Amino acid sequence: MNIAVTQFVTLDGVSQGPGSADEDTSNGFQRGGWFVPYLDEAFVRHASDRLDQADGLLLGRRTYEAFARDWPQITDPNDPFTVRMNTLPKYVVTNTLTEGTWNPTTVLRGDPFASVAALKEQPGRELQVHGSSRLAAALIAAGLVDTIRLAVAPAIIGQGRQLLPLQNANVGLRLVDHQSTPGGLLLLEYETTGSAPLAEYDGSPALS
Repeated sequence: MNIAVTQFVTLDGVSQGPGSADEDTSNGFQRGGWFVPYLDEAFVRHASDRLDQADGLLLGRRTYEAFARDWPQITDPNDPFTVRMNTLPKYVVTNTLTEGTWNPTTVLRGDPFASVAALKEQPGRELQVHGSSRLAAALIAAGLVDTIRLAVAPAIIGQGRQLLPLQNANVGLRLVDHQSTPGGLLLLEYETTGSAPLAEYDGSPALS
């Protein structure tokens, strides 16, 4: 299976607390809810189409516990995500939980990179990382991610945890899809290509 990371980010790269003011106030963060003003039907359709590609969810402990608390409480039969979110296999990377409460759940203890690498060897389409920004960043830096999908909000908020505060990471990307929504979101999809390429600029032939 491929590992696909889906993240909401601001233009300055912040991924913390997109959904509400009290979603994640760690380290004094006070600007949660920055993604919500830009939600529209086009984004919901896009997100639903991408979730159709999932054969499982790969989550960090904090996101898993929040999702396990909230998703089973959504009973709206018209919600486009509830049935899939609640029934897809969940894999939670943690050494503090021994079992999950949001079935079906598999707890991945021990070396997270070895566990995820083993999952990649299994047949299937995608294991999708939603939220779980610390896990997502670690997997990207370790070269275990195949696809990165970003929904970029037209906002600069100047504080909060960034998705990619990576040091010594070396990851090349190829843009495979890009869209924009009426609400102003920029939807970008990248495939990872190994190391980031380097080159020397010696002038454009078109300008000579």
